[in-house]
Amino acid sequence: MTQTANRYISLIRPLVDLMPPALARSVYALRSNSIHFEGPFESWEAASAISTGYDDDDILLRVLEATLKVKRGEAAFERDSVLFDDIDYRWPVTAGLMWAAAGSNGRLDVLDFGGSLGSVYFQHARLLSALADVRWNIVEQPHFARAGQAELQDERLRFYDSIGECLKEASPNVILISGVLQSLADPEPVMAELRAVGAPVVIVDKTVVNMTRRHRIYVQHVPARIYPASYPCRSLSESALIDNFTPTYRLECAFDSADAPPVVQIGSHFKGFLFIKSEANPGVSNGSIRR
Repeated sequence: MTQTANRYISLIRPLVDLMPPALARSVYALRSNSIHFEGPFESWEAASAISTGYDDDDILLRVLEATLKVKRGEAAFERDSVLFDDIDYRWPVTAGLMWAAAGSNGRLDVLDFGGSLGSVYFQHARLLSALADVRWNIVEQPHFARAGQAELQDERLRFYDSIGECLKEASPNVILISGVLQSLADPEPVMAELRAVGAPVVIVDKTVVNMTRRHRIYVQHVPARIYPASYPCRSLSESALIDNFTPTYRLECAFDSADAPPVVQIGSHFKGFLFIKSEANPGVSNGSIRR
């Protein structure tokens, strides 16, 4: 949906109740074909009160069905249960992963926080196959973790329901946080826990940020063609997000990570960030990060 269409609908919303039912349905159909945001709200609790949330079993079933098709080779990758036929590498993410592998003699051990059932893992499986030593650890909601353990887990791909459980078995050299910080009721403690892991590389991707010093809270509505759902969502202060990782980490680069007009409409952007542990020198020599 275009930004103009969203603005048009917001202007005529007070008139929708006066329209004939058929015309009103057409107006709402236009809006329902795209992700859109409602708000801002005063609190996370207020946004949650009118949202369906993330723990709907139907969401898990749709994501699992799509992921199994990817694993069987019937699609290239999935995102939010939507299947794609062509590979679409996330190149800034790939750069961070390979940076971590180069600093560990080719070993890649990922802590993928909020990684669904392996969306990024399967999306980059062909590139990852070039590395001899790969372990991809996903930390997810308990029902997602159980489904992953039962249907998808193997010697490379593992699932856990907490960071602590993951660290009992893994020694990650890179942390991936993709499209999840905006979905947390309180992201700061999670960022602190992940920062304390001490991995040499942290990749934050597909995160909704704004240029102010304040987080803003919305309800994100997912179009029914993906799955009918709504949930609270933050637009994080970009500067506050960066401050959460420094001085333990230095910001190596920031990058635009999605073109999303509905996000722009709320004064925000999808961005990504590559953080390197502060004592690490950006040069890589003989398979190790120079110190």
